[in-house]
Order: sequence, then C-alpha cells, then structure tokens
Amino acid sequence: MPHSPDDKKRALARLHRIKGQAEGLERAIEAGAECGLLLQQIAALRGAAGGLMAEVLESHLRETLGEAPENGRPALAADDLADITKMLRTYLK
Repeated sequence: MPHSPDDKKRALARLHRIKGQAEGLERAIEAGAECGLLLQQIAALRGAAGGLMAEVLESHLRETLGEAPENGRPALAADDLADITKMLRTYLK
C-alpha cells in the first residue's frame, strides 16, 4: 500500500483512470464495437494497470529499502534504488 499521502493520491488517481477505462470498455462491448477498437482499449487498460503496479511497487521499495530498515541492514543508495525501479518498470510494460 502506498505509504505517503502523495503516493496514495497518485495511486488513487491512477485507479480512477483505470475505472473509467474499464467502464468505457464495457460500453464499447455493449455497443458492439469493432474488435480492433476493443483490443486497443484492452491494451490501454492493461498498460494502466501495469503503471499502477509499478507505482505501488516503487513506493514499497522506497519505503522498505530506501530508508534505513529497522532490521539493521543498510539502506540502498538512491541511485541503486532508481536503477532497480527503472528496470522493473521496463518489465512491467
């Protein structure tokens, strides 16, 4: 779960967009839209869900690895954390 108020706000905004996309897809299916249009909307919905997953995962990594953990392990350097996040975002697309 996003921990900071800004992270929570961004996650909820993304979720609201996803909800709107899902409702648009539902309307398109009910209207009998062309398969090409449906596939495009499904791909956009999948991308939006992946973006939300990346956002929450990044927040989690920042919270658990970016700050000095209570278990005595050292925190990851900001550059290392940014590299990991960038790599994960690439694979979540």
